Amino acid sequence: MIAEPAPQSVEPKTQCSLIRHKDMFIGVEPDPTVQPSSGKLCWCVHTQKVLGPDGQLVSLDACTPDRPCFEAL
Repeated sequence: MIAEPAPQSVEPKTQCSLIRHKDMFIGVEPDPTVQPSSGKLCWCVHTQKVLGPDGQLVSLDACTPDRPCFEAL
């Protein structure tokens, strides 16, 4: 008999409340036939640019609690 793998607890990712991207404003449902991409052009609410107040690139993956400008959603 094959044992089922033990469930792993996955901690939900905390997102920065200062990130914006176009998808937030156009209100279009994601197309299930298109593979999701992390290549969204994001910008920071504080700087209105692709660089955050700390001078680092803004992205859904890069804006983590480790950054000094991070504000949890």
